[in-house]
Amino acid sequence: MSGIVIHLPEQGGGAAVTLRLGPGERVRFGRGSARTPIELRLDDESVSRLAGEIRATDDHWQLSNLSATHGYLVENPEGAGEYLRVPPRRVGAPIPFEFSRVVLPSRRETPLSFQVFAPDHVYVDPQAPGGGSWESRTLTAYSLDETATYFLVLVALCEPWLRDRSPVAVPTTPQVVERLSGPGAHPGLTARAVSSHIDYLADEKLRIAATPAADGSDRAGRRNGKREAVVALALKFGIVREEHLALLPPRAEPAERGR
Repeated sequence: MSGIVIHLPEQGGGAAVTLRLGPGERVRFGRGSARTPIELRLDDESVSRLAGEIRATDDHWQLSNLSATHGYLVENPEGAGEYLRVPPRRVGAPIPFEFSRVVLPSRRETPLSFQVFAPDHVYVDPQAPGGGSWESRTLTAYSLDETATYFLVLVALCEPWLRDRSPVAVPTTPQVVERLSGPGAHPGLTARAVSSHIDYLADEKLRIAATPAADGSDRAGRRNGKREAVVALALKFGIVREEHLALLPPRAEPAERGR
Protein backbone atom coordinates (compact mmCIF):
# COMPACT_ATOMS: atom_id res chain seq x y z
CA MET A 1 0.00 0.00 0.00
CA SER A 2 1.19 3.52 -0.79
CA GLY A 3 1.42 6.52 1.48
CA ILE A 4 -0.46 9.79 1.13
CA VAL A 5 0.04 12.94 -0.94
CA ILE A 6 -0.73 16.39 0.50
CA HIS A 7 -1.13 19.29 -1.92
CA LEU A 8 -1.39 22.93 -0.87
CA PRO A 9 -2.35 25.22 -3.80
CA GLU A 10 -0.65 28.56 -4.37
CA GLN A 11 -1.42 31.05 -1.60
CA GLY A 12 -0.55 34.71 -1.32
CA GLY A 13 1.75 34.57 -4.31
CA GLY A 14 3.72 31.65 -2.89
CA ALA A 15 4.41 28.45 -4.80
CA ALA A 16 2.22 25.37 -4.44
CA VAL A 17 3.51 22.70 -2.05
CA THR A 18 3.28 18.92 -2.45
CA LEU A 19 4.35 16.56 0.34
CA ARG A 20 4.49 12.76 0.39
CA LEU A 21 4.16 10.66 3.54
CA GLY A 22 4.80 6.97 4.00
CA PRO A 23 3.02 4.84 6.62
CA GLY A 24 3.86 6.08 10.11
CA GLU A 25 5.10 9.50 8.93
CA ARG A 26 3.44 12.76 9.96
CA VAL A 27 3.18 16.40 8.93
CA ARG A 28 2.34 19.32 11.20
CA PHE A 29 0.50 22.28 9.69
CA GLY A 30 -0.27 25.81 10.80
CA ARG A 31 1.10 29.34 10.69
CA GLY A 32 4.33 28.30 12.38
CA SER A 33 6.99 30.42 14.06
CA ALA A 34 10.65 30.28 15.03
CA ARG A 35 9.68 28.31 18.15
CA THR A 36 6.91 26.31 16.46
CA PRO A 37 8.36 24.48 13.44
CA ILE A 38 5.82 23.07 10.99
CA GLU A 39 6.12 21.26 7.64
CA LEU A 40 3.03 22.72 5.94
CA ARG A 41 2.80 26.48 6.35
CA LEU A 42 -0.61 28.20 6.09
CA ASP A 43 -0.19 31.97 5.86
CA ASP A 44 -3.38 33.19 7.50
CA GLU A 45 -3.72 35.13 10.76
CA SER A 46 -6.79 33.12 11.75
CA VAL A 47 -4.78 29.87 11.75
CA SER A 48 -3.01 28.74 14.92
CA ARG A 49 0.78 28.56 15.03
CA LEU A 50 0.37 24.78 15.38
CA ALA A 51 -3.05 24.07 13.92
CA GLY A 52 -2.97 20.33 13.42
CA GLU A 53 -1.20 17.19 12.36
CA ILE A 54 -1.69 14.61 9.62
CA ARG A 55 -0.44 11.07 10.10
CA ALA A 56 -0.33 8.37 7.42
CA THR A 57 -1.14 4.76 8.28
CA ASP A 58 -1.17 1.61 6.16
CA ASP A 59 -4.66 2.04 4.73
CA HIS A 60 -5.94 5.51 5.71
CA TRP A 61 -4.81 8.77 7.30
CA GLN A 62 -5.58 10.53 10.56
CA LEU A 63 -6.21 14.20 11.29
CA SER A 64 -5.50 15.80 14.67
CA ASN A 65 -7.11 19.20 15.28
CA LEU A 66 -4.81 21.00 17.72
CA SER A 67 -6.84 24.21 17.72
CA ALA A 68 -8.58 25.05 21.01
CA THR A 69 -11.45 26.90 19.35
CA HIS A 70 -11.95 26.04 15.66
CA GLY A 71 -13.37 22.89 14.09
CA TYR A 72 -12.06 21.67 10.73
CA LEU A 73 -14.02 20.22 7.82
CA VAL A 74 -12.85 17.30 5.71
CA GLU A 75 -14.83 17.26 2.47
CA ASN A 76 -15.14 14.45 -0.04
CA PRO A 77 -15.12 16.24 -3.43
CA GLU A 78 -16.25 12.98 -5.04
CA GLY A 79 -19.15 12.43 -2.65
CA ALA A 80 -21.84 14.99 -3.60
CA GLY A 81 -21.45 17.11 -0.47
CA GLU A 82 -20.25 14.39 1.88
CA TYR A 83 -18.05 15.70 4.69
CA LEU A 84 -17.08 15.17 8.31
CA ARG A 85 -16.21 17.67 11.04
CA VAL A 86 -13.18 17.28 13.28
CA PRO A 87 -13.84 19.23 16.51
CA PRO A 88 -11.22 21.24 18.43
CA ARG A 89 -8.61 19.18 20.32
CA ARG A 90 -9.66 15.94 18.56
CA VAL A 91 -6.61 13.73 18.10
CA GLY A 92 -6.18 11.03 15.45
CA ALA A 93 -9.56 11.24 13.72
CA PRO A 94 -9.55 8.55 10.96
CA ILE A 95 -10.45 9.90 7.51
CA PRO A 96 -12.14 7.36 5.22
CA PHE A 97 -12.16 9.31 1.95
CA GLU A 98 -9.73 8.43 -0.81
CA PHE A 99 -9.54 12.05 -1.93
CA SER A 100 -10.18 14.81 0.63
CA ARG A 101 -10.19 18.57 0.95
CA VAL A 102 -9.29 19.86 4.43
CA VAL A 103 -10.98 23.24 5.04
CA LEU A 104 -9.97 25.58 7.88
CA PRO A 105 -11.89 28.64 9.11
CA SER A 106 -10.47 31.83 7.65
CA ARG A 107 -11.16 35.56 7.43
CA ARG A 108 -10.58 35.37 3.68
CA GLU A 109 -13.37 35.43 1.12
CA THR A 110 -12.20 32.09 -0.28
CA PRO A 111 -11.85 29.12 2.10
CA LEU A 112 -8.39 28.12 3.27
CA SER A 113 -7.88 24.51 2.22
CA PHE A 114 -5.48 21.84 1.06
CA GLN A 115 -5.95 18.43 -0.55
CA VAL A 116 -5.04 14.98 0.70
CA PHE A 117 -4.85 11.88 -1.51
CA ALA A 118 -5.26 8.88 0.78
CA PRO A 119 -3.36 5.59 0.86
CA ASP A 120 -4.30 3.25 -1.95
CA HIS A 121 -7.73 1.74 -1.29
CA VAL A 122 -7.38 -1.98 -1.98
CA TYR A 123 -10.22 -4.01 -3.50
CA VAL A 124 -10.71 -7.76 -3.68
CA ASP A 125 -10.66 -9.17 -7.20
CA PRO A 126 -14.37 -9.43 -8.21
CA GLN A 127 -13.65 -12.78 -9.88
CA ALA A 128 -12.10 -14.27 -6.75
CA PRO A 129 -14.16 -16.74 -4.68
CA GLY A 130 -15.74 -15.30 -1.55
CA GLY A 131 -14.47 -17.87 0.90
CA GLY A 132 -11.10 -18.25 2.55
CA SER A 133 -9.03 -16.03 4.77
CA TRP A 134 -8.01 -12.48 3.92
CA GLU A 135 -4.42 -13.61 3.35
CA SER A 136 -5.52 -16.14 0.74
CA ARG A 137 -7.68 -13.76 -1.28
CA THR A 138 -6.57 -12.27 -4.61
CA LEU A 139 -6.33 -8.49 -4.71
CA THR A 140 -6.58 -6.29 -7.79
CA ALA A 141 -3.21 -5.18 -9.11
CA TYR A 142 -4.48 -1.66 -9.83
CA SER A 143 -7.23 -0.67 -7.41
CA LEU A 144 -9.02 2.30 -8.95
CA ASP A 145 -12.38 3.72 -7.91
CA GLU A 146 -14.42 4.08 -11.08
CA THR A 147 -16.65 6.70 -9.42
CA ALA A 148 -13.69 8.99 -8.62
CA THR A 149 -12.73 12.08 -10.60
CA TYR A 150 -9.22 10.76 -11.24
CA PHE A 151 -10.75 7.79 -13.09
CA LEU A 152 -12.88 10.17 -15.19
CA VAL A 153 -9.69 12.04 -16.10
CA LEU A 154 -8.10 8.73 -17.07
CA VAL A 155 -11.06 7.85 -19.30
CA ALA A 156 -10.83 11.26 -21.01
CA LEU A 157 -7.14 10.67 -21.69
CA CYS A 158 -7.86 7.24 -23.19
CA GLU A 159 -10.96 8.28 -25.17
CA PRO A 160 -9.22 8.98 -28.52
CA TRP A 161 -7.72 5.46 -28.58
CA LEU A 162 -11.00 3.81 -27.62
CA ARG A 163 -12.96 5.68 -30.30
CA ASP A 164 -10.48 6.07 -33.15
CA ARG A 165 -7.77 3.46 -32.39
CA SER A 166 -5.13 5.65 -34.08
CA PRO A 167 -4.99 9.10 -32.42
CA VAL A 168 -2.23 11.54 -33.24
CA ALA A 169 -1.39 12.43 -29.62
CA VAL A 170 -2.53 12.07 -26.03
CA PRO A 171 -5.00 14.82 -25.06
CA THR A 172 -3.36 17.77 -23.35
CA THR A 173 -4.44 18.97 -19.91
CA PRO A 174 -6.49 21.89 -21.36
CA GLN A 175 -8.18 19.44 -23.76
CA VAL A 176 -9.12 17.19 -20.84
CA VAL A 177 -10.57 20.19 -18.98
CA GLU A 178 -12.60 21.13 -22.06
CA ARG A 179 -13.79 17.54 -22.55
CA LEU A 180 -15.00 17.28 -18.96
CA SER A 181 -16.72 20.68 -18.93
CA GLY A 182 -20.25 21.54 -19.91
CA PRO A 183 -23.71 20.31 -18.81
CA GLY A 184 -23.64 17.16 -16.68
CA ALA A 185 -19.86 17.32 -16.33
CA HIS A 186 -17.65 17.67 -13.28
CA PRO A 187 -18.07 21.26 -11.98
CA GLY A 188 -15.07 23.49 -11.38
CA LEU A 189 -12.43 21.12 -12.74
CA THR A 190 -9.35 23.24 -13.45
CA ALA A 191 -6.14 22.50 -15.33
CA ARG A 192 -4.25 22.40 -12.03
CA ALA A 193 -6.75 19.87 -10.64
CA VAL A 194 -6.42 17.69 -13.75
CA SER A 195 -2.63 17.77 -13.45
CA SER A 196 -2.90 16.70 -9.80
CA HIS A 197 -5.15 13.79 -10.76
CA ILE A 198 -2.69 12.71 -13.47
CA ASP A 199 0.17 12.85 -10.97
CA TYR A 200 -1.86 10.78 -8.51
CA LEU A 201 -2.66 8.19 -11.17
CA ALA A 202 0.95 7.91 -12.33
CA ASP A 203 2.68 8.01 -8.95
CA GLU A 204 0.24 6.27 -6.60
CA LYS A 205 -2.40 4.30 -8.49
CA LEU A 206 -0.52 2.92 -11.49
CA ARG A 207 2.94 3.22 -9.92
CA ILE A 208 4.71 4.40 -13.07
CA ALA A 209 8.41 5.06 -12.56
CA ALA A 210 9.33 8.71 -12.89
CA THR A 211 11.57 9.74 -15.76
CA PRO A 212 14.53 11.70 -14.38
CA ALA A 213 15.62 14.93 -16.03
CA ALA A 214 18.93 16.69 -15.81
CA ASP A 215 17.29 20.06 -15.07
CA GLY A 216 13.91 21.78 -15.10
CA SER A 217 14.09 22.54 -18.81
CA ASP A 218 12.47 19.24 -19.72
CA ARG A 219 9.48 19.66 -17.40
CA ALA A 220 6.97 19.82 -20.28
CA GLY A 221 8.47 16.71 -21.83
CA ARG A 222 8.24 14.80 -18.56
CA ARG A 223 4.60 15.90 -18.17
CA ASN A 224 3.78 14.64 -21.68
CA GLY A 225 5.66 11.42 -21.01
CA LYS A 226 3.70 10.85 -17.82
CA ARG A 227 0.37 11.26 -19.62
CA GLU A 228 1.46 8.91 -22.39
CA ALA A 229 2.66 6.30 -19.89
CA VAL A 230 -0.62 6.46 -17.96
CA VAL A 231 -2.66 5.95 -21.14
CA ALA A 232 -0.43 3.14 -22.42
CA LEU A 233 -0.67 1.16 -19.18
CA ALA A 234 -4.42 1.74 -18.77
CA LEU A 235 -5.12 0.45 -22.29
CA LYS A 236 -2.59 -2.38 -22.22
CA PHE A 237 -4.10 -3.96 -19.11
CA GLY A 238 -7.72 -3.11 -19.90
CA ILE A 239 -8.10 -0.77 -16.93
CA VAL A 240 -10.10 1.57 -19.18
CA ARG A 241 -12.42 -0.05 -21.72
CA GLU A 242 -15.04 1.08 -24.21
CA GLU A 243 -17.88 0.72 -21.70
CA HIS A 244 -16.20 3.34 -19.53
CA LEU A 245 -16.82 5.98 -22.22
CA ALA A 246 -20.37 6.19 -20.87
CA LEU A 247 -18.93 7.93 -17.80
CA LEU A 248 -17.92 10.96 -19.88
CA PRO A 249 -20.34 13.85 -20.49
CA PRO A 250 -22.02 13.96 -23.90
CA ARG A 251 -19.77 15.25 -26.65
CA ALA A 252 -20.64 18.79 -27.79
CA GLU A 253 -21.86 19.13 -31.35
CA PRO A 254 -19.79 21.38 -33.69
CA ALA A 255 -22.55 24.02 -33.74
CA GLU A 256 -22.59 24.17 -29.95
CA ARG A 257 -18.80 24.59 -29.75
CA GLY A 258 -18.93 27.60 -32.02
CA ARG A 259 -21.43 29.49 -29.88
